[in-house]
Amino acid sequence: MSSFKKGGMFILSSPSGAGKTTLVKKISKERGYITSISHTTRLPRPKEKNGKDYYFISKNYFKKLIKKKEFLEHAKVFENYYGSSKKIVLENLKKGKNIIFDIDWQGTRQIRNKKLNYKLLTIFILPPSKKELLNRLMKRENKNMKTVKKRMKAFKKDLLKWKEYDYVFINDDLNTCFKNIINLIKKNKVSFDKKYINNHVKKLLV
Repeated sequence: MSSFKKGGMFILSSPSGAGKTTLVKKISKERGYITSISHTTRLPRPKEKNGKDYYFISKNYFKKLIKKKEFLEHAKVFENYYGSSKKIVLENLKKGKNIIFDIDWQGTRQIRNKKLNYKLLTIFILPPSKKELLNRLMKRENKNMKTVKKRMKAFKKDLLKWKEYDYVFINDDLNTCFKNIINLIKKNKVSFDKKYINNHVKKLLV
């Protein structure tokens, strides 16, 4: 795999609440990557801004964009739709820009299967424990138990997709996880203990 210097795609995925969005923002700022802003049909969370965090659109409009094949990838997650603009992503790649994605395993699989003529590096982020994940979700969702329970229910299914990714990191400390990812980007190869990750995943599934 060639070094990640020009015109490549860099994907972060994780179970909901593991910290991928925060990491994407930090990496984008550190490396000057362009963040792929997804279209979504969900409502904005507090402090989220249209055009900065997501493009917030209706389900009807989203479905029209699907029919027009406007998305590089799209997926339905927790009853809402998410999708990355094909035109915007490809235009930036052609200019030699690096794009970083904050998407789930469904979108990652779609991009990988397209086999585009650009470098692709995929990373899966794991929480340190199920308890910590629950705490993060409670804080993020402002203790909305209906939403938290829905995300925890999908946790196991999402978790098992880690094997589809190039690298997996445990986000037990945000700054440490961030530094590990930056180290990977700079060297394009770091030690990766699959046995350790597999054991950690087993603990999370209990």
